[in-house]
Amino acid sequence: MEKTKKSKSSSKATSSAKIIAGYREYLLTEGNQPASVFKFCKDHGFNETEFYQFFGSFEAIEKSIWQEFIVDTRTRMEADSNYQAFTTREKILTFYFMLAESLKTERSFVLYQLKGWKNPSIVPSFLKGFKTSFEEWLNSVLNEGKGTGEIAKRPFLDQRYDMLFWLHLMFILQFWSHDESANFEKTDAAIEKSVNLAFDLIGKGVLDNAIDFGKFLYQNSKN
Repeated sequence: MEKTKKSKSSSKATSSAKIIAGYREYLLTEGNQPASVFKFCKDHGFNETEFYQFFGSFEAIEKSIWQEFIVDTRTRMEADSNYQAFTTREKILTFYFMLAESLKTERSFVLYQLKGWKNPSIVPSFLKGFKTSFEEWLNSVLNEGKGTGEIAKRPFLDQRYDMLFWLHLMFILQFWSHDESANFEKTDAAIEKSVNLAFDLIGKGVLDNAIDFGKFLYQNSKN
């Protein structure tokens, strides 16, 4: 009878947040993943069944942490009553600034995860859910921008904007990870300058004029 009560009490106390906190602490203090799910659970006072109710592996915990960065950023951003009136540029700027704030609270974990990642064209497993969630949000915002004319519709090119912004986000992550300025002020400046540059390229302007001029030269070269 006593064992049953203890088991129920343990189950109530166990949550995904408790598992994530224990895993994060172990990773940062030991510098590697726990030897096994069994040992991790034993050291933290819950059993494997409880662990697998929430996560299928340690890698699943890491994916969950990264995906939550996107969820948290979107939730806070969209709670702003002015958000829907933002331009596409303002929405993306706000997203990056708020994401940087979220990452700041978990900087040690983020730096640990990013330290071995050198090739932005290869997406590590812990970032796959993060990438999917980011691109789902981004594409909805970019489509709004195309509808309002803020973003130029260019055959073939505009279908790759999400990939370009993913690489852009990876640049920001890497810049932030090496930023030693007070309150990461240099990262804020890098975000603003790089987003403005991106919109100079995907908005109607210099690039469109260059494409039109290229078409003109090509057509007249046949005459």
